[in-house]
Amino acid sequence: AGALQRSGMLSKEQLFRLFLEFAHLVDKPEVKKRISDAVQARQATVGVTTEIQEEIFLRMGVEPKFGIASLGKVNTVYKDDRELMLKFYEFVAREEMACDEAELGRDAFQQKMQQFTKSQEQQLKLLQQLRNLSLDRQQAFFQ
Repeated sequence: AGALQRSGMLSKEQLFRLFLEFAHLVDKPEVKKRISDAVQARQATVGVTTEIQEEIFLRMGVEPKFGIASLGKVNTVYKDDRELMLKFYEFVAREEMACDEAELGRDAFQQKMQQFTKSQEQQLKLLQQLRNLSLDRQQAFFQ
């Protein structure tokens, strides 16, 4: 195997590959079980998701600890790249959801997601109603 990348910053292409592979992996039953096993063993689920990310980095030719450290810099380095930042936040949310599902159990997790979706729908409705108001009435609403 060639030398692993240990310096610089991960490219957009590398980050997109990580995000895609991670999303694909955390949906697999064996990976869900791996995260769930951590809950049963009273270990931090984020430790398992970090291990999964490190395994992906290794396959990509990136030194795992360097790759994880680079994720902490994405907000700064790519702050003006709207597409990358959206994908990054989706990636972070996907990791949180994988941990929540393992910690809450399937039924409680599905209930939480239904409540979240309902809340988003209500917020969207409110925003649509506000758009129909004059600017003065919109400002009055927020005071």
